[in-house]
Amino acid sequence: MLREKYGIKENDYVLIEVRDEKLAIMRVPSIEETLEWIKLRRGKLKAKQANLGDLAEFDLEEEFNEDIHGHKPSSI
Repeated sequence: MLREKYGIKENDYVLIEVRDEKLAIMRVPSIEETLEWIKLRRGKLKAKQANLGDLAEFDLEEEFNEDIHGHKPSSI
């Protein structure tokens, strides 16, 4: 009964979590499903894989602040 309801196949893993005196049962995706999800997600984000040193010229804190505030913070 649980297998059909949650899509659990033989040899699949499940995650059981206690939530407010109840049990939450979730099927854990297989490695293949996870890799496929990552590939699809990368495609949607149009992300490129960075190589070591590619971001050496950037001040990530400044980039973060610019994104949050919409402008570069003034230096003191």
